[in-house]
Amino acid sequence: MKYTRVFLDAFAYELAPIVVTSAALEDRLAPLYRALHLSAGQLEALTGVRERRWWAPGARLAAGAARAAHKALTTAHVRAAELGAVIYAGVCRENFEPATSCALASELGAAAGAAVYDISNACLGVMNGILDLANRIELGQIRAGLVATCESARGINEIALARMLQSGDMAGFKASLATLTGGSGAAAVVVTDGSFGAPAHAQGTAEAPRLLIPGEATGGGAVRARRRLLGGVYRAAPEHHGLCRWGVDAPAPGRAERTEVMETDAVSVLRHGVALGKATWGALLEEFDWSVEHVDKVICHQIGSANRDMMLAAIGLSPEKDFSTFEFLGNMGTASLPVTTAMAEEREFLAAGERVALLGIGSGLNCLMLGVEW
Repeated sequence: MKYTRVFLDAFAYELAPIVVTSAALEDRLAPLYRALHLSAGQLEALTGVRERRWWAPGARLAAGAARAAHKALTTAHVRAAELGAVIYAGVCRENFEPATSCALASELGAAAGAAVYDISNACLGVMNGILDLANRIELGQIRAGLVATCESARGINEIALARMLQSGDMAGFKASLATLTGGSGAAAVVVTDGSFGAPAHAQGTAEAPRLLIPGEATGGGAVRARRRLLGGVYRAAPEHHGLCRWGVDAPAPGRAERTEVMETDAVSVLRHGVALGKATWGALLEEFDWSVEHVDKVICHQIGSANRDMMLAAIGLSPEKDFSTFEFLGNMGTASLPVTTAMAEEREFLAAGERVALLGIGSGLNCLMLGVEW
């Protein structure tokens, strides 16, 4: 798929306030480590995750998403009332219904005419939301839309710790290891037709709109090119849908409560995920008539060191072209890729004019890769 009039005007994020180190989690697993004769530092050594973050108890998902969204709207010079669609795309939701996007739209002050809905697709939710907004913009249905998310790993981290201690064996340790990489955070992306915040001479012309840098005068001030969404490609391997599951089990006989559970066959997810990613990467290069050398930078979904290294090797990219955050933020689900993209831009890893590929993969297995002209 390709787009001709879609721009990613802002990436923004909100980090959860409580830093939880892998060493601190291992302290809580001390009885298990002693029983299995494991040395300290295994969690970081096996995953590459040194720390992750938690929200405070009782933190509202919509509130975290709204804080990231306000930042994104300010950066994009778009008012909430101008949004044609508001999407919440997190795995974590406040209720089965109504859609968490309703609380988000209310906090933002979105117009009554805006489409307000949730999208769910494991860790690909925000990327799917970007494409949903892009399609609406390309069709001329809306001028601007926002997709936001807020993920919370605190509960599932706690459950994994309890299960590891309860099992007391290596099988339980391996089954829950991936869950302990989970982190918490919020992100938002504003997608537009390029007509917001642009000088009058750029609007309504064939030339790609350009955005005034905040603080510059409109008469001859410095301008920067917008991030243009070129398009993207999907690939799926649904036969592997059972490799990773986060949900709620039925109550045990004689008990009323249901139990939240996350189960991951990490080895199989890695093997099949890399194969799917390699196939999707080939399709992306073909879609835009690119070679590997044409891609200046990549931002990947953040899982861990083994996943990053194997994926980059499989698609023929050097680590120097990748920007990662999993070491200090863990895997924040749908928030990982947009937060990492925002941080990469903040730290000037991404430069104007570069071809940037956003590489997303989620349980299911589903893969979605986007091409962006920065």
